Amino acid sequence: MSILGAVAVPHPPIILPEVGHGEEQKISATIAAYKEISRRIVELNPETIIITSPHSIMYADYFHISPGDAASGNMGQFRAPQVALAINYDVDFARKLSTDSMAAGVPAGSIGERNPTLDHGTMIPLRFLQEAGLDFSRVKFLRIGLSGMSAAIHYKFGRIISQASEELGRKTFFIASGDLSHKLKSDGPYGFVEEGPQFDSQVMENLGNADFLKLLTMDNKVCNRAAECGLRSFWIMAGALDKKAVRAEKLSYEGTFGVGYGIVYFNVGGEDSSRNFAYQLVHFKKHELEQRKAKEDDFVKLARYSLETFVKTHKPAKLPDNLPAELTNRRAGAFVSLHKDGNLRGCIGTIMATQDTLAEEILQNAISACSKDPRFDPVTLDELDSIEYSVDVLGEAERIFDIKDLDVKRYGVIVENGNRRGLLLPDLEGVDTVEEQIAIAKRKAGIRPEEKVMLWRFEVIRHH
Repeated sequence: MSILGAVAVPHPPIILPEVGHGEEQKISATIAAYKEISRRIVELNPETIIITSPHSIMYADYFHISPGDAASGNMGQFRAPQVALAINYDVDFARKLSTDSMAAGVPAGSIGERNPTLDHGTMIPLRFLQEAGLDFSRVKFLRIGLSGMSAAIHYKFGRIISQASEELGRKTFFIASGDLSHKLKSDGPYGFVEEGPQFDSQVMENLGNADFLKLLTMDNKVCNRAAECGLRSFWIMAGALDKKAVRAEKLSYEGTFGVGYGIVYFNVGGEDSSRNFAYQLVHFKKHELEQRKAKEDDFVKLARYSLETFVKTHKPAKLPDNLPAELTNRRAGAFVSLHKDGNLRGCIGTIMATQDTLAEEILQNAISACSKDPRFDPVTLDELDSIEYSVDVLGEAERIFDIKDLDVKRYGVIVENGNRRGLLLPDLEGVDTVEEQIAIAKRKAGIRPEEKVMLWRFEVIRHH
């Protein structure tokens, strides 16, 4: 057997009466939907239930599969220790999944356990299943954490899960635990950004239409700004449903407390080879790369040329002929920034000119960004098609004496204390205030928050 069905669910602790103390009634639609999908799961009579949770062990480059024969947990951290559960793990499934994943080039396994206690992202769906009458002594579970890897890798991991289930002959149900945006309301616990409702609307539409290609290719900037926690869980679930005929049902969506809670159920009805989203994603990414390259100006093309030459040959590139005068007749500081899957992959630059021309400045800083940023491993050959570039050319720094003269969108900032100096570029994702900008620049320079600094501001011309 393979996957019997799947569901995307939220995990708000307040949904439990023992935690909410009446507040849970404000999300009654979510409760009703949770009870309905739990009833359906019990009726399907699965042998194994897989739960992916963003609150289990999470590594940047590894999927953690909870080890051992069993685990337990309670809601004590939410002042409800009386809500306690224990489950048995499907040891054979976990072992096979670890072996099959590593053989397929997807890093996954049971090493690196830090906390065997069940997390609330797992506990919430378990509690509803318990109340629906699931026999916990008969059903076994897999608890799996998420990773910082790409949508394609999460989807591939889901496909491996499905294949392992089929080869083991397991009747398996998949629960993708994850909340949506945490930034839906200004009076909510995390505040409001316009990307919050935008993210929730797109996810619910993509899940509700079972359009997994759109789910896998959502705008990374929107996702990051929305402060979501469930998308990677949904990616794995989508992979587990690869090439399957599915019918999606949107059962509920609420954002009462400023966090999005959505429940979408997937009925599985046989095979459908047209729903091969791994194949579609490859072609989408290829087309996206071609479009991106077509839009790059001479500054970004030069950075790409320098980086790709260095990664492929391990030697610096020579300046190409016929560069525009603005690159060859000017000296300036410049930063080269690299992003992959919406996340920073490297950023190195110079505050002022160190080379004879701006072109040489970019050529050198692109190499440094891919190989000398201490926060990251060097860029590898198989990453080249995934790297997005931006080049910031710095204007002259101007000394200022009041933070009112800064603007995070317009000006970068330089902080200095003695021989320690830190710089932060303007208009960076996630940096919304001058105070945040200065604090980050201080951290980069090793300057403590309480220490006084001299300030400079500068403008940039950004090429991307």
